[in-house]
Amino acid sequence: MLFTGILLLLISNAVTFRRDKSILFARLTILILANCSILLYSILTLSFLSKSISLFGGLVYCKIHTLVFTLFIFALTIFILSLSSFYPRKVWHEESASISHVVSNKRYDTGNTPILNKMGEQFRIIEYPLIILFVITGATFLIASSDLVTIFLAIELQSYGLYLLSTIYRNSELSTNAGLTYFLLGGLSSCIILLGQSLLYINSGNTNLDGIYIINSILVNNVDGLDSTTSITNIPNIYQYYIQLSFVIMSVGLLFKISSAPFHFWSPDVYDAIPTIVTTFVAIIAKISILILLLEFIYYTSITMLDYSWKSNLLLSSFLSLIIGSVLGLTQFRIKRLFAYSTISHIGFILLALSINSIESIQAFFFYIMQYSVSNLNAFII
Repeated sequence: MLFTGILLLLISNAVTFRRDKSILFARLTILILANCSILLYSILTLSFLSKSISLFGGLVYCKIHTLVFTLFIFALTIFILSLSSFYPRKVWHEESASISHVVSNKRYDTGNTPILNKMGEQFRIIEYPLIILFVITGATFLIASSDLVTIFLAIELQSYGLYLLSTIYRNSELSTNAGLTYFLLGGLSSCIILLGQSLLYINSGNTNLDGIYIINSILVNNVDGLDSTTSITNIPNIYQYYIQLSFVIMSVGLLFKISSAPFHFWSPDVYDAIPTIVTTFVAIIAKISILILLLEFIYYTSITMLDYSWKSNLLLSSFLSLIIGSVLGLTQFRIKRLFAYSTISHIGFILLALSINSIESIQAFFFYIMQYSVSNLNAFII
């Protein structure tokens, strides 16, 4: 349904020459996402989803929590699109400008009156809902990814759409500078993620996450099965160290994407310069998919023989995010920079729940990420 909607919007954009149809396209995107939500809800009611289902040869896993969070992303996107889909057009009527006419409550025919904000930005940017559909498609695949190649492609599909959204106001110098900064630093974080994935492939021999999890479990559980007289008893420790190092490098790139400390320095400037509606999208939607991906990594690689686990990286980032987001937010005078540091502080709480990795902390993680998203959306709507 998402791909069909993207194709329809592309065709509509190609055959029209009117630049004031962006509101109608945004409403059409809301209908597409509502239809996708209905399809997802019908899938959630099926009984066979008590276990995960592998699709496309193991590239994508259909799990109950991935479907729930995909439905949650669709609902948030519908609310964000409603901010620009029903924007009122102001009309000018000369006779109603007098206070006496307003008090007397006279009615006038406003059918032929001029429209004041007809050439507003929200009427000229016709590609805005189309780019949002690309971002939503990348986030949906990233949540359900079960292969290193799928993860990287989904992250890039989501990130490219966000880069375009950040520079969508082409006449604004601040927006262009912020989009360029976001693109360069996002490309750097993508290189770090790709480096971690390549090291993980070198040391495990496959790109499927199930195979990597099985190798990690074998290395942990079969140490006692090796002959102590041989000289290869340290091989599991070496490979376990390499796998942990690969996850550390990959987590650095993912923490860069969600602007967690100490990789947060780009987010206040970018949040402040890009348009407010785009800031809403970058601050909420772009983080949910990556956090769900980190949850799966932590859940399946939590057991380790080493003294140092890659979870310690998340714990350190959580500690720094809580301090930096709380302290530096006190000195801000611009509201969107304050929201940026508030987001960094909340990411610290979410990473803390991920690092603990217990049943109660995972429940708190699910609740906190939903509550944070709704509260942040409410603040940006106001």
